[in-house]
Amino acid sequence: MSDIYAAVTDRIVSQLEAGTPPWVQPWSEIGDPVPTNAVSKKAYRGVNLLLLSMQQQACGYASNVWMTFRQAQQLGGCVRKGEHGATIVYYDLKTVRENDSEEERRIPLLKLFTVFNTAQVDGLPQHLQVPATTDPEWRRGELAEEIIKASGARIVSGGFRAYFSPVNDRIHLPARAMFTDEPGFYGTLLHELAHWSGHPARLNRQFGKRFGDSAYAVEELVAELAAAFLCAHCRIDGRLQHASYIASWLEVLRRDKRALFTAAAQAQRAADFLIAKASPQEMAALEVAA
Repeated sequence: MSDIYAAVTDRIVSQLEAGTPPWVQPWSEIGDPVPTNAVSKKAYRGVNLLLLSMQQQACGYASNVWMTFRQAQQLGGCVRKGEHGATIVYYDLKTVRENDSEEERRIPLLKLFTVFNTAQVDGLPQHLQVPATTDPEWRRGELAEEIIKASGARIVSGGFRAYFSPVNDRIHLPARAMFTDEPGFYGTLLHELAHWSGHPARLNRQFGKRFGDSAYAVEELVAELAAAFLCAHCRIDGRLQHASYIASWLEVLRRDKRALFTAAAQAQRAADFLIAKASPQEMAALEVAA
């Protein structure tokens, strides 16, 4: 199982070392920004969102819809010979008994799956051969504004720094007019909202002794990923908010192969928390794609 963690982490590390964090790609540039499963119609989340979006960008696929080999056959299609799929991970719970006792406990079991993009499959139904249309331009700010307003966070406008103050429980942000474009403004504010979500009064995000002195860098990685997930949800181009932390992230990821999975899971939780405040009915329908 450790090889799975290492393989996924090494892929992210290689992009960070090259100076191209995978979550700062222009998510809305090609097709739909959120990878989805062709059969279940559910969005892939957490680490899988990163992995599949990286694969889509690297291969230039116009679609961000994916399926397993078997699902392609169920849809009447056939994966073309020579095509290489993308690897994703899935947690399954295994029930085990403790030393011949009646007591049972459930432990997470990490599994690997291979999925293929619709661009790699022939014979699919017509609706899967055309990239899904993205939301109209005017909805970009609207979705983000809904999340910001519904959060109820106290936001102080003014000054030249963007940060969240846990002591005062409020976000400080430069005036909107100081940002050169909408993606810069919303990406920055969503990043600080991700920090805001971890306050003890809300998600109470803590990393304990595991990360020690690196806990602050891990929290910044969580906020960075959560902002990327929220930007994808809002159809806003992803941006790197804190380039200065890349060295710290690399140090953590190289030392702990499970750190990326922890950060991505916490980031997804933060994004879900904020989206749920704005649209509870939408969050009720969100599940991990099979």
